[in-house]
Amino acid sequence: MKKYIVGFLDYRYLLKELVVKGIRLKYRRSYLGIIWSLLEPLLTTVVIVVIFGTLFNRDDPHFPLYVLCGRLIYGFFSAATRGACRSVRANASMIKKVYVPKYLYPLSNVLFNFIISGISLIILIPVTIYCRVLPDWHIWLVLWSVFVALIFTIGTGLILSVLDVFFRDVEYLWGVVLTLISYMSAIMYPVDRLVKSGYFWILKYNPIYCMIDIFRGGMLGYTPSLWEMFFPLVLGLLLLAAGFYVFKKKQDEFILHL
Repeated sequence: MKKYIVGFLDYRYLLKELVVKGIRLKYRRSYLGIIWSLLEPLLTTVVIVVIFGTLFNRDDPHFPLYVLCGRLIYGFFSAATRGACRSVRANASMIKKVYVPKYLYPLSNVLFNFIISGISLIILIPVTIYCRVLPDWHIWLVLWSVFVALIFTIGTGLILSVLDVFFRDVEYLWGVVLTLISYMSAIMYPVDRLVKSGYFWILKYNPIYCMIDIFRGGMLGYTPSLWEMFFPLVLGLLLLAAGFYVFKKKQDEFILHL
């Protein structure tokens, strides 16, 4: 373990450069630049609130904040895992020329998306004011949710990046899975609908929903269950350990498939 920690520290400056490069490339030739990270979740939230608020007859003044919390967590997970999935193949030319720890590529993708998503949290301020919500001591749950989401996403991204080297269809299959996850995470609809129907287990065993509910608890002032607090963290740590293990076992074979 000490060997890997020392190796990581040796390449920390390269990781920093990869993260900066990712941010620059994402908004290259974009006039609004980083402002898009604020506009995208805001505009999506407006559309969802108008359409689904009407469908479900939601007169809850907190519904816009409810939706935005879900969009922010899911948006980070979706963008980061998509980028991490194709990160090794996207850097094939570099991998063939210079040796660097290959896990830096998916890791940097997750981190630069994490930074962009962190900036997008600014949009919570005007929405919170609009919904007339005054955050209380539960606000620390937002930090917990973000931390758990980061761990879970790194683990998922590492595994996806390895699978994508050997099975090229993984990138497209993962896009379908992300769509299913978005529908199963109660981003756009109230949870009580599933509770009444007896399908609440879909949310209970969905780590993305658990992280979203923690985030909502921090903003709306309630405490999620202990299951929701720790289930995604434990699963994320297992994915993280599995991701690094798979990388260690398979990274030497990457050159044969790139």
